[in-house]
Parts: sequence; structure tokens; C-alpha cells
Amino acid sequence: MKRYHPFLVTLHWILAIVIAAWLLMGSNVLSEMPNSDPEKINSLKVHMAVGIGILVFMLVRLVVRLRSQKLAPVNTNTVAINKASTLGHYALYTVAIMMSVSGIVTAQIAGLGDIVFFGSGVPLPETFEGIVPLVAHEVLSVILMLLVAGHVLAALYHQFALKEKLFARVWFGNRQ
Repeated sequence: MKRYHPFLVTLHWILAIVIAAWLLMGSNVLSEMPNSDPEKINSLKVHMAVGIGILVFMLVRLVVRLRSQKLAPVNTNTVAINKASTLGHYALYTVAIMMSVSGIVTAQIAGLGDIVFFGSGVPLPETFEGIVPLVAHEVLSVILMLLVAGHVLAALYHQFALKEKLFARVWFGNRQ
């Protein structure tokens, strides 16, 4: 077998696009928007809903990947690079899941569920400072950005420098 299952490929590319967009949205839009801005609630509603969707898709992808037939690992003939590849993939899953969980815990502590989704009429707090899971969420977002950048660079290196046709593994087509 030369390619991942089409369901895994689909989840891979959906998650790649959505995670990249949400990292940019959170770090460039939400973090810059004051809590007093009336649009903040709508932005948080979308951010939180998609964040929960990312968590669900990540968990589904993890379960499907663990239960589906495995491809032979790419062997670069370098033990360090092979180990870095394995660790990098585990780190992507772990950090993305931890980010979603830290976002959910932040929302619970700040009472955002009632405010954002159920229109309780209560305004957003003046600030979210001091909410420990939010600090974790922000730190994890930087780590996830670095992991995503490393993942993309490694894929490009495998594809173009090592000429391993790695992209074919995560694209659609005949699996044999």
C-alpha cells in the first residue's frame, strides 16, 4: 500500500487548512480585538465552534489512523530524522488536542458558553488575563505554529530534496 486511506487523506487536508486558518485567526484577529467590541462575541462563537470541530476531527483521525492499515514508514536512512518524524507527528496530534482542551477549559472558566452561545446578556469580562488555561492556549498556539511549519518544511524536503514522492502518500488515487 502506497497511500493513506482516502478518509484519512480528506481529514488531513481539512485539518491542515482549518488549523492554519484558526491559528492565524486566533493570533491576529481575536487577540487584537478588545472584549468591549460587539463583534468579539460573534468572533468567539465561530472560533469556539471551529475549535471544537478541530478537536472532534483530530480525535476521529487519530482513531481511524490507529485502526487502519499502516503504511511503511518513510526511511531516510538517518536514525535521528526517522525519530524526529515520528515524534513530530505525535507532537502535532498532542498539541492540537491540548489546544482544543485548553480552549474549552478557558471558555468554562470565563463563562463563555452562556455568553457566546446562549446569549445570556452578560457582557464579556473586561479581560481574560489571569486565566491559566488561556496562557496555555496561547503558548500551545505558538508551539503548534512551529510544529506545522516544521511539518511543512519536512514534507517539502522529503518531496523535493530527497525526491521521495512523499505527497503521493497523503493524496488521492490508487492505494496500491
